[in-house]
Amino acid sequence: MQIPEPTKQSIGPTVAAALAEDVGNGDLTASLVDTDAIVGATIIARESLIAAGTPWVDEVFAQLDDTVLIDWYIGDGENAEPDDVIAKLVGPARALLTGERTALNFLQTLSATATITAAYVAAVKGTGCTILDTRKTIPGLRLAQKYAVTCGGGHNHRVGLFDALLIKENHIKSAGSIGASLEKAQRIGTDVLIEIEVENHNELLEALDAGAPRILLDNFSLEELERAVETNKSYGYAAAELEASGNITLTNVRNIAATGVDYISTGALTKNVDAVDLSMLFRID
Repeated sequence: MQIPEPTKQSIGPTVAAALAEDVGNGDLTASLVDTDAIVGATIIARESLIAAGTPWVDEVFAQLDDTVLIDWYIGDGENAEPDDVIAKLVGPARALLTGERTALNFLQTLSATATITAAYVAAVKGTGCTILDTRKTIPGLRLAQKYAVTCGGGHNHRVGLFDALLIKENHIKSAGSIGASLEKAQRIGTDVLIEIEVENHNELLEALDAGAPRILLDNFSLEELERAVETNKSYGYAAAELEASGNITLTNVRNIAATGVDYISTGALTKNVDAVDLSMLFRID
């Protein structure tokens, strides 16, 4: 998988922070092991999953001891089934023992994001709708989780508050109206995404009349989404891209996609994830 440069640059500091909170002044238990002991270890999947996070695992052991060798059998974006070998490692026992939990924490969490994303992507297959993530990410893991979303076949919405304008209710109130908020946004610049959130059909009409390029339909029912799509079509070349969001689940996501919206965004890809089940088994010859 291609890793965006900002994400690549974030891996080292993110791993360093994770190791610092776990290792502190030193791994007391690992100190019981001989300094010259060399062991092998295997990372094994205990459930079906889409892998994500291998660069973070590589970095964990690179920071602990750069003589650790890792052979990846299943790479990011690839499927693993129960009992599949994901990776084999060989190196100093102390480094492998110290890095085990931090490495698995990254791999389990990011693979969980990739796996749930793949389920959402599969659910809307054939509809032409794109699954997007949100800013509802684990603090400190924004870029890592957004990378994991792409491993699962999803796409990224804005990374943060700095790379797109998403105008919400409070922004509209502060500006005075939907039209006024869009006008101010367009003055900031047209080189970034400008999107506005609406909560009903009347607000949708206001946004379309004001020339909104993308409109987020917040908590619309299926009937309201269908009506919004038809209304949007009637605007012809002035139509907007439509994004559905709010109360999206695997149960209803296909029906929502079938209304004809262009995008569906959901925080479930990143904020509600349950870590996938992995094991690291050590081999001492």
